[in-house]
Amino acid sequence: MKRLMLLGGLRYLLPLIEEAHKLGVYVVTADYLPNNIAHKFSDEYCNVSIVDKDAVLEAARSLHIDGIISHAVDPGVVSAAYVAEKLGLPFQCSYRAAQILQDKSLFRKFLSENGFNCPKAKGFNNVADALESADYFSWPVIVKPVDSAGSKGVTKVEKREDLRNAVETALSASISKNFIIEDFLDKVGAQSSADVFTVDGKLVYPAYSDQLFDPKAVNPYTPAIEIWPSSMELRFQEDLTSQLQRLVSLLGMKSGIYNVESRVCSDGKAYIMEVSPRGGGNRIAELQDMATGQSLIRNEIKKAVGLPMDEVFAPVYDGVWCNYILHSSSEGTLVSVDIDESFRQKYVRDVGLTVAPGAHIVPFTGANTSLGTLFLRAETREELDGVLDNIDKFVSIKLI
Repeated sequence: MKRLMLLGGLRYLLPLIEEAHKLGVYVVTADYLPNNIAHKFSDEYCNVSIVDKDAVLEAARSLHIDGIISHAVDPGVVSAAYVAEKLGLPFQCSYRAAQILQDKSLFRKFLSENGFNCPKAKGFNNVADALESADYFSWPVIVKPVDSAGSKGVTKVEKREDLRNAVETALSASISKNFIIEDFLDKVGAQSSADVFTVDGKLVYPAYSDQLFDPKAVNPYTPAIEIWPSSMELRFQEDLTSQLQRLVSLLGMKSGIYNVESRVCSDGKAYIMEVSPRGGGNRIAELQDMATGQSLIRNEIKKAVGLPMDEVFAPVYDGVWCNYILHSSSEGTLVSVDIDESFRQKYVRDVGLTVAPGAHIVPFTGANTSLGTLFLRAETREELDGVLDNIDKFVSIKLI
């Protein structure tokens, strides 16, 4: 029996555990929080800090694993790449490539040095150096931790007097206590966040979405809605696919799933913003699998443990799909999440609540403060836009 180690224990791992079991794969989940939900469904739990790569390696050796994945778990990606390289296991990329991709400062430097479209950016590890470099940037700027996901610690700064607070926010959200400042790119249309898939160094499954935000949220840069297929002009999608293929080739990337964020900006250029060798959060791979009839999740598991993958090809969507992130603008105790029955029957394809009545709810600042997800399907984008414009009529979050 093949043995797969999944780093983390969050709800996002449950579909991987289910799919692995269908394939006859033994699943070990690993982190330092034994009460996390995924551990209740795996075959074995390993208590280890997933950011301690040598501790994870020692555990992986003792457990005789055949593969390792850090799906939708950003802090474990570098450790997973390290373990895979040390043990000769399949992984999307080398340990060094994972370090570059997972560190926003290193990634911006790599993009710039290799001629990719890239905002002016600089990495720091203290407030003083950042304040002294304020004139280097074209304002406004974005300040973010080099190693966080889900928009945690990210701030847009319009005025120089607000830079210190933004830096302190980024430092508080960074594991390594490093952050990056970069020119704010004024996007045209929606940003994209989607999962792509490579096979033997070839990008065979490019994907783009419309990632939308809630301007009323405490953190207006936290994704609240994701729609497939993207409304981005085809020429920009083709340009991004070409850029991504060049990135894959330059970094010697192999087979597997990647979460990619990209955007088109007012300068008429398409930018790769982030590429992470893992599936994205907010159940992105699950929705794309449901919308396309392919299974990125199954193929990622097969790749990780050395089983032959199914054929993977460019996605074709069955209708227009939306991942609506359930969230609150208020703080309180959750009473219920109520969904109109006719709306549910016509548009809802999945409800994934991550909280229960009685839970303490805080305003939406990042993926970790959401209440869960709704997968919606409509026949056309116009129909879906109409649904989203009136979502408060159909979905009610009650707090006390």
